[in-house]
Amino acid sequence: MKKAILYVNQFFAGIGGEDTADLEPVIKKEKIGPALSLDKYLEAEITHTVYCGDNFMGSNTKEAVSKIIEMLKPLEFDIFLAGPAFQAGRYGVACGNICKAVKEEFNVPVITSMNEENPGVEMFKKEMIILRGGKSAAKMKKDTEAMAKVGNVYLKGERPGPADEYNFFERGIRDQVWLDTQKTADRRGVDMLIKKLSNEFYQTELPIPKKDVVPIADPIKDLKEARIAIVNTGGIVPIDNPDRIQSASATRWGRYDASGMERLEGGVFKTIHAGFDPAAADADPNVIVPWDVMKEMEKEGVYGSLHPYFYTTVGTGTTQAEASRMGIEIYDKLKEDHVDGVLLIST
Repeated sequence: MKKAILYVNQFFAGIGGEDTADLEPVIKKEKIGPALSLDKYLEAEITHTVYCGDNFMGSNTKEAVSKIIEMLKPLEFDIFLAGPAFQAGRYGVACGNICKAVKEEFNVPVITSMNEENPGVEMFKKEMIILRGGKSAAKMKKDTEAMAKVGNVYLKGERPGPADEYNFFERGIRDQVWLDTQKTADRRGVDMLIKKLSNEFYQTELPIPKKDVVPIADPIKDLKEARIAIVNTGGIVPIDNPDRIQSASATRWGRYDASGMERLEGGVFKTIHAGFDPAAADADPNVIVPWDVMKEMEKEGVYGSLHPYFYTTVGTGTTQAEASRMGIEIYDKLKEDHVDGVLLIST
């Protein structure tokens, strides 16, 4: 029987949440977490499960990947799977990184699954098949079944067909196929043109992906005269969270006055971000919003002045549409306040 190996993070391995996110790679000769669901559909035996903390993989990517590759070298396997990662950004990037490395090292098919809002999609969809997954683990059964469907095609020595048929993200790879219809290309082209002119639905045979290109901003002409603002997606808010910004999947943002402060104090400010352990940020909010360092640099004359307000939202689980809307709204306020540059801080 064919053999498979699965990669998951510490949460889906059942080890813990953020408290174990710094866990180094571990391999177990057993089916863990999603492997139990995949095992029902995949035409291969999942012999091992590899897991690693999201923080360790994100902060020590080369080391983590290298350790996992070494763990896999003595093993025989025909396919490698990771996830599903749903909307979890760090997890999705981890799945992409390890799948890419395994594909390059062992030349076996690799498959993962992510929600369209996961940053791992844009980073890795050209490197491997990424199934269009759900937002949360509530879609575990559906997502693992879809992964197994594609995996079974590979295990038969075949290649999966069109992206829309198997529900994975388009990779920009084009293959020649023979259509069931007897219509020649010129006839099909004319038929599409007639439908277009008649405002009827038609499907092009050569779709061109639309790129959401953000233009690069012009450089600040004179930093020593510039007003700089801080915008963060780390959820730093006054202790009572007056704008009721959500801890995940945010649709709100806040603007907070820190004028007269040399640093942000714990107990006055905190984080409401649900994607990381809040202890360090609650104790010292400056680790997310570096108000203290920016005030020092202002006194040293590195730049002109620090805008008295900082802006906050939460990035984890937030959709691109909501992020774009909030970004435009924050931009309008920054423009009103004659801000020249922004220090944009993630987590």
